[in-house]
Amino acid sequence: MDAPCRCTLACGRTGFRTGCGLPKLVRLLLPLLAGLGALSPAAAGEIVILVDKASQRMSVSVGGEQRYTWPVSTGMSGYATPTGRFAALWLSRHHRSREWDDAPMPYSIFFTDSGHAIHGSQAVGRLGSPASHGCVRLSPANAGILFRLVQEAGAANTRIEVTGTDPIGTGFAAGGAGARDLRGLTAFDPLATGIMAGSSPRRPQR
Repeated sequence: MDAPCRCTLACGRTGFRTGCGLPKLVRLLLPLLAGLGALSPAAAGEIVILVDKASQRMSVSVGGEQRYTWPVSTGMSGYATPTGRFAALWLSRHHRSREWDDAPMPYSIFFTDSGHAIHGSQAVGRLGSPASHGCVRLSPANAGILFRLVQEAGAANTRIEVTGTDPIGTGFAAGGAGARDLRGLTAFDPLATGIMAGSSPRRPQR
């Protein structure tokens, strides 16, 4: 005689049924398990974005595994990109700079209240050297990849860390040799400290 079927959740029936039980329940769960395996890489773990100002490169890790490494441009002399650990504050797909002549900043990921962001730039020939006004520039294609990763994982699941010092010779990145540019060659600023200091030392701008 058939045993009574008590796994109503599994087979959707009550009464007596031969072979009903755990195997059917497992078969029902298999599609759900397969769906979990199809989750995007970003959903699998925290996104860590590391920016090294000395090497002018960015590495991107997802769930502890490095996925990308790209050249960047951080702040040129007088417009230093801040160092430290930051959160992704907000994202803007088609942002434009109100401070710098409405310049396009596609795929912006803002990480300070002062307006510093990781974003795409058409100045790809400058990547690998300091050239920005304080933001972290990427090629538009790479900025789009990063933007989508952060968008999928969520800003709360993204950590940004900027390390290093500006490379020696940053002052010549813009091609000039004015007083402000020369200050990028050394941490000592003779216009602000020492015997050449005036009554009101210059303060760098972002």
